[in-house]
Amino acid sequence: QVQLVESGGGSVQAGGSLRLSCAASGYTGSSVCMGWFRQAPGQGREGIASIASDGTTMYAPSVKGRFIISKDNAKNTLYLQMNSLKPGDTAMYYCAADSGFSPGECEHIVVVATNPALLSYWGQGTQVTVSS
Repeated sequence: QVQLVESGGGSVQAGGSLRLSCAASGYTGSSVCMGWFRQAPGQGREGIASIASDGTTMYAPSVKGRFIISKDNAKNTLYLQMNSLKPGDTAMYYCAADSGFSPGECEHIVVVATNPALLSYWGQGTQVTVSS
């Protein structure tokens, strides 16, 4: 069974940085699509960054230029480096993954159309709070 566990969240001042990690276990498959989503209370889940099996990345306009998604295949770990944090970044952050998607499909599912229902595996989330 695939398990994803997020860590690295916390409370920071505006302008600060955090790095989130998502440790994956029990995952086998090809053409893996992974992404980061966030959700504020009463709001829908927003796809903010994706990374495809070939390393192709895509970012939502709200975080582009500030956040960087990366992965370490040897460690089975996904990362989200968040810089220049703003109060509007306050949310619960989730990592998600699935297999069988091309890079174009991956970025479309996560960021462009934001269709989280198409991704099968999810972590429990880690809270990020940014104070002004």
